[in-house]
Amino acid sequence: MELMDIHVNVLFKHDTDGRITLINEPPHDDAPRFFIGATKGGTVIRYHHLLTDHVVKELERAISIGSGTPVAEIIHILNRVQPIQHVSIGPAFLFPDVRERSTKAIQITESNKELLLPHFPYTFDEWEYKQPCYAIVQNDRAVSVCCSARQSAKAAEASLHTIEEYRGKAYGVEVSNGWAAEVQNQERLALYSTSWDNFSSQSVAKKLQLIQYGTDLHIS
Repeated sequence: MELMDIHVNVLFKHDTDGRITLINEPPHDDAPRFFIGATKGGTVIRYHHLLTDHVVKELERAISIGSGTPVAEIIHILNRVQPIQHVSIGPAFLFPDVRERSTKAIQITESNKELLLPHFPYTFDEWEYKQPCYAIVQNDRAVSVCCSARQSAKAAEASLHTIEEYRGKAYGVEVSNGWAAEVQNQERLALYSTSWDNFSSQSVAKKLQLIQYGTDLHIS
């Protein structure tokens, strides 16, 4: 539960009432209308700040009845107010201590961030926000990158991408280990989340021996 609470505060900005407002990542798009993070110890629930109290009470009532998360009923309630456009469900992971793991990845700093330009121009543009950032470099170009997608003083959430022609070489594992070790050196938690239909991302999580502590549901 503590990890999930840290996770949700990394993912979203909140108002003074604890409602979610924006995604905690440039360009700070609107937060989902509903989020629930389920763990063995319980659930962490967040409602969009524009949902009316009446809708929130309906959702709370649906969630309180029976066991498990009544996804269909939650979607039905939200869909009456405004059509649902996107539903995402997937696991949330914690990196174990990886500071003793070796990695071939290099850290992207002010002095070498131009390596990002050919394949990762958006990461280059937001380089300061994305720190720490690690990459595998081939032919003077970053071809696999792991950086911070969203972060807080307590934790950072990984963003991982490998150029298609360089996949299958375990580069994702290398850059993820480099990124997570640096986050942990900063005495913060290194987090990773994905969706159930992203099989390649789940494969990387397995190779990294990540620890699943919960499951996320986002409804937008």
